[in-house]
Formats: sequence, C-alpha cells, structure tokens
Amino acid sequence: MATTTPDIQGAPRPKGATRPGDRIFSGLSRGSGITLLVIMAAIAVFLTYRAVLAISQDSANFFTTFEWNPAGSPPVFGIAVLAFGTVVSSIIAMVIAVPIAIGIALFISHYAPRRLAKPLAYVVDLLAAVPSIIYGLWGAIFLVPYLDGLNKWLDQYLGWTYVFDKSSDGLARSLFTVGILLAIMILPIITNVTREVFLQVPKMHEEAALALGATRWEVIRMSVLPFGRSGIISASMLGLGRALGETMAVAVVLSPSFVISGHLLDPGGGTFAQNIAAKFNEANEFGRDALIASGLVLFAITLLVNGAARWIIARRKEYSGANA
Repeated sequence: MATTTPDIQGAPRPKGATRPGDRIFSGLSRGSGITLLVIMAAIAVFLTYRAVLAISQDSANFFTTFEWNPAGSPPVFGIAVLAFGTVVSSIIAMVIAVPIAIGIALFISHYAPRRLAKPLAYVVDLLAAVPSIIYGLWGAIFLVPYLDGLNKWLDQYLGWTYVFDKSSDGLARSLFTVGILLAIMILPIITNVTREVFLQVPKMHEEAALALGATRWEVIRMSVLPFGRSGIISASMLGLGRALGETMAVAVVLSPSFVISGHLLDPGGGTFAQNIAAKFNEANEFGRDALIASGLVLFAITLLVNGAARWIIARRKEYSGANA
C-alpha cells in the first residue's frame, strides 16, 4: 500500500507527489533562471564580437593608451584613463556613502522613535527614486560651485598628500566631485537594504545581550552588525554597481580629459559610462565598436565585483549569525 501524506485540505495524497501549482511554479522559476543566463550570455557574446572587431584595428594598446580617437587614420584608442576614472570615482563614493548609510540605517532601526523613524525611512525611499539626470543638474548648478571652498581648504591643509594638491585653476569638475555626487546617489540604496537587514536581527539576540548588562552600542556591535554583515556587503555591492555604471549625472558634472592625474581636485578624467554617453551619437560605425569594447571592460569589471562580493559573503556567512 502506497504511503500517503495529508495535504492542506486533509485529503491524503501519495508521498512524493506534487501539486500542479507547485510544478508550474517550479517550471517558471527554472525557466526564469535559464532565461537570465541566456540573456547574460547573449550580451557577453555581442559585446565580445563587436569589441574584437574594434580592437583588431586599433593601432595602439587598448589597455594602456591615453587617447580616444577611433576616427583617426590609423584609429587610436585606449581605456586606461576611463578605467582609472571609473575605479577612483567609485572608490570615493563607497568610502563616503557606506559609513553614512550604516549610521542612518542604525538610527532608523534602533535609535529613532517610531514617529520619527517611519517618515525618515520614507524620505530615504523617495531619494532612491530620483532620476539620475536630476542629481546631475543639481550637482552642476549647486554642488560644483559650492565645492570650490572645500577644494581650497583641502589644498591648503592636505595638499602635502599630493592627492589633494590642486595644481590647476577652474571649477570643481573633478573626479572628487563626481565621487561625492555618486555617494549621494547610492546612499539611499545602501541605506534601505541595510536598514531592512538590521530589522531582521532576532530580538532574542538583542534581549539576551541586554539581559547580560550590555549597553545599546554593545548590543549593536555584538548582535546587530555581525548578523547584518553579509547584508551590508550585498547593499554596498548594489550601490557600487550603480556607481560604476552611472552615466548622465557624471556626464553633466565631469570635465573629461584623457589624462591620468593623481590630483583628485583637478578638473579632468573620465569614466566608461560617461565616455559612451558623450561620444556615441557622433561616432561612426567603427567608433561605436570601440565604445562597445570599452563597455565590455565595464561589463567584466561589474562581474568581477559581484563575484568578489559573493565570495566574501560565502566565506563570512557562518559567522554572521544568519543561521542561528
């Protein structure tokens, strides 16, 4: 006699049998995953094919050349400046945004009274919905002029570090300004995800720490932050993904030039997304292939960053308290 197990309505059904709804949901889920992999593979194949066409005709080194002139005879273009600008501006954004986002998330989830926490969380959610072009216009009209004083202060007191030595005059249309703007843009994303992770901390962990005489900060340090470590990393990677691929805001604020400079306060530099947006319309067919080749590099950087984040989360998951 076949073993049966009762379903929700109480009627017995054969052990191991699945309902039609479960089979449909399983098939849709599996199909969605396969479709996503196919789309990613198609994007990679397209970018690689067009990039090979361009790089094969490039008369310079694609990775080290400080010039972008695919319409020349012979064509000359390289991504050294774009890679430098993309990485540096994203690092600046992450250094500024991540600590502030964690602080705001902790304040909303563990410090602010309920009547203040809900409106503040709602405001942060609204900031995440603001279009990037609005941030760009605000940055160009408001942020750039008002950062001139900060740039002079950094040059005066921290110019000896070389990084903050302002060696040329002009408005603050630099990678440092872009990094600050990107930090403001990714702040809501990191804050929202981190806040939700902190709210999922088991109350028993916090109450047990309080019962042992821990202060509120000790509870956060011993219970909340270890539990939310993987969530913080995931939120940071989401923000970093937007910072790496941001286009319009950077294009409005940055004064691009194909020169690598360690002086972060000087105008100049460039990013992959900004260069593609600025030169795509005026490029010929070969120039577009060159831009697609730079897009392939950005695609590879994004995949590497996400892979590194997954590796870090997998290594530290057992220490996070998420499985407790």
